[in-house]
Amino acid sequence: MKQNALVRFLKNWTLPLAMLVGTLGYFAFARIPWLTPAKPFTKNLIAFLTPTLIFAQLLLTFCKVEIRDLKPRTWHGWLLLIQSCTCLAVVALLLYCPMDETYKQVFEGAMVCLICPTATAAAVITGKLGGSAATLTTYTLLSNLLAALFVPLLFPLVEPHEGLTFFSAFLKILSKVFPLLLCPFFLACLLRAFTPRLHRLLTDYHQTAFYLWAVALAIVSGQTVRSLATSQAPVHTEYLLALAGLITCCLQFLFGKRIGSHYHDRISAGQALGQKNTVLAIWMAYTYLSPLSSVAPGSYVLWQNIINSYQLWKKRKLA
Repeated sequence: MKQNALVRFLKNWTLPLAMLVGTLGYFAFARIPWLTPAKPFTKNLIAFLTPTLIFAQLLLTFCKVEIRDLKPRTWHGWLLLIQSCTCLAVVALLLYCPMDETYKQVFEGAMVCLICPTATAAAVITGKLGGSAATLTTYTLLSNLLAALFVPLLFPLVEPHEGLTFFSAFLKILSKVFPLLLCPFFLACLLRAFTPRLHRLLTDYHQTAFYLWAVALAIVSGQTVRSLATSQAPVHTEYLLALAGLITCCLQFLFGKRIGSHYHDRISAGQALGQKNTVLAIWMAYTYLSPLSSVAPGSYVLWQNIINSYQLWKKRKLA
């Protein structure tokens, strides 16, 4: 009985616990000379672990997907259009409107929050709220494809890489982001077709994706804390980044629900546009943009889970 209560507690509080572990882990490792985050060994380990965990999480999730259930809906197109246009609008501001470093970091953080694909865990929340997990999973795949195309194209424009041309930076980011977001789906399809026993085994362990997500969240939380601890930016910059996360979160939930209501799929569309793969967003911001911009998607974790908690509370109250 006590064990079940402990498991339930860990599941309910995985998000804050993972972020707390990441925060404390950063300060603990910072005191160990050969494990400090600036050391090549630590940097290489983190650079390997984070995308690997994201890949494994997506693979386990997509193994559970039935191909016949992946049917495009009209609202998918509208949400992809919103995701594309809002991101492009922010990029245009960054490219053509003169601004200081503070506002550049804030808009970069907002851009990541907008282009980031839907969270794989969104299907679970959608199911609990009474929406369609199948239509949301279809949008998850489509938003991953959009991000895999847009991120390599746009990130080098707003944050040029020293010593690299745009095309070289595009290929570098594409080589890392495209396989990370799309190969898990194709691999899941191949496993289903050619190694059904292995596919069934992975399907049985699909809930492990939740714990892989928690480990990845702890790592990227530590990276975000490092950005804050080592940054010389004023405190108001951090507040503005958190505000950017809040505004993008509220607007995306709002637009998703408005469009979904028109097509009688309000819950699924709201979660599809509003609930983001924040682990991926933080990693992309920290790796390819100004590291401090990762604070915006880091705060997005908090905002979207406050909204999800309220929605689940309201659902239970009405039940």
